[in-house]
Amino acid sequence: MDGRAGGFYLCVMSHAPKAAILGIAGPRLTAEEAALFRRLPPAGVILFRRNVEDPEQLRALTADLRRVLPLGAVLMVDQEGGRVARLRPPHWGGHPPAGAIGALFRRDTAAGLRGAFLTGALIGLDCMAMGLDTVCAPVLDLCVPGASDVIGDRAFGGEPLEVARLARAVAAGLLAAGVQPVGKHAPGHGRASVDSHLALPTVEANDLAADLAPFAANADLPWMMTAHIVYRAWDAQRPATLSPVVIGEVIRGRAGFRGVLTSDDLAMEALSGTPAERATRALAAGCDIALYCPGGIAENAAVLKAVPPLTQAAESRLAAARGVARRRRLALDPVGLRAERDGLGI
Repeated sequence: MDGRAGGFYLCVMSHAPKAAILGIAGPRLTAEEAALFRRLPPAGVILFRRNVEDPEQLRALTADLRRVLPLGAVLMVDQEGGRVARLRPPHWGGHPPAGAIGALFRRDTAAGLRGAFLTGALIGLDCMAMGLDTVCAPVLDLCVPGASDVIGDRAFGGEPLEVARLARAVAAGLLAAGVQPVGKHAPGHGRASVDSHLALPTVEANDLAADLAPFAANADLPWMMTAHIVYRAWDAQRPATLSPVVIGEVIRGRAGFRGVLTSDDLAMEALSGTPAERATRALAAGCDIALYCPGGIAENAAVLKAVPPLTQAAESRLAAARGVARRRRLALDPVGLRAERDGLGI
């Protein structure tokens, strides 16, 4: 039965979307997942490699998700290029890491900026064709010598203006394809000495103006994602994701970001507590959306039961993000774009 018809549609629409984006377990939406999302609809779903087999399967999955999720729900994917890519060859095109685009920029500024735009556009076209409307890219973090390699070549480079310009070009390409970009990881992950997937990093530096600069320069992006990092200069006790000070005074204040703010994956080992506790703390700190990615049905249910509906402000920001992607979308030729990028040697 079509989830938008009859009683299913009324059931979905009778509940305001919850302030969470969740993963699912596998390549097909299970009956249990569908029932949960109808009963307690999330703001969206994020997909990973475990959810992706081939184009036919992925289109069917996103169509099934659309049938059970509220109108306007987000279908998100991590697709930066390089080592962070959920859609991969042979079914989808390969894309260079940000570091390769940065290296081209340092050789030839115009070619680097064009390569960044083309990469964003090609990634966006791949995702839009599969029914995915939001991409967790570009990375706005700096590449900092001696830091953890969790960022590494995911960053365009170590110079703030360079990173800001290239990230903006990738975002412009994603928007040209009709996809909403998510800048990450605010207010800067590049200086972390450990991987926040594994432990909680603490940044001791007092002067973080350079780290924040790319985020401030791209404060008009429709989305940003927080970092699970303690910045002692701003909040010595709480990581950015859980810090009203960092979110309110730094990300929203100094950087001037006004778009949708999502947490990074709350399942990462940098954080403690149950999934529901992590989600409610992130929202209380000022995130618009709690992101919980592993896809376990029990944990998803616990998060959805614990978190409140999207705030009116978050709903407005989500609507604005969708509007930006609609207005910026262009008619693009993927074959021509790929040939042009191939000619740049990245």
